[in-house]
Amino acid sequence: MCKIAAALLFVLMASSGRAETIAERAAPCLACHGEKGQSEAENTPSLGGQQAPYALIQLFMFREKLRTFEPMNEMAKAFTDDDLRAFSDFIAALPKPSPQVDVGDPARLQRAQALVQQNHCDSCHNTDFSGRDNVPRLADQREDYLAKTMREYKDNSRHGYDGTMAEVLQPITPEQIADLAYFFARIR
Repeated sequence: MCKIAAALLFVLMASSGRAETIAERAAPCLACHGEKGQSEAENTPSLGGQQAPYALIQLFMFREKLRTFEPMNEMAKAFTDDDLRAFSDFIAALPKPSPQVDVGDPARLQRAQALVQQNHCDSCHNTDFSGRDNVPRLADQREDYLAKTMREYKDNSRHGYDGTMAEVLQPITPEQIADLAYFFARIR
């Protein structure tokens, strides 16, 4: 459903000429990634609160098909370098996602915190998991998206700009990935 909505918005905008503001041009993005950047679509990340450098790299990777996922490759293929910068700045200005109402199962949270400490997740993603520079925000991200992404890094079906995540996730079990995703989605 999300892909259809984005495709329709993209076609409408393309046929009516280039939208004048970045907010108007971002309408297809928000059709999938949620109003104000907080996704409600399964396995679709929330964009709100992401760092501009991280968003810029991801958009570049989609444009260049270094990261393949439709409709993102189609959406980004015509972006100029200036477009990439404008969209990444727009994304960074969106409000960070709201925390889940569910505070979580203490046992699962404790297991995940032990994994976070053991693997030094807070070294790159910040102690509050807000991300920085080219490292993504994990705090309050969609749990399903986090689990999917970690599984993809682990099995090398998703490649980053370096091998850090694949290396970190190699010894992590599927159950531990589920606990980590559960934890990051509930950061307070």
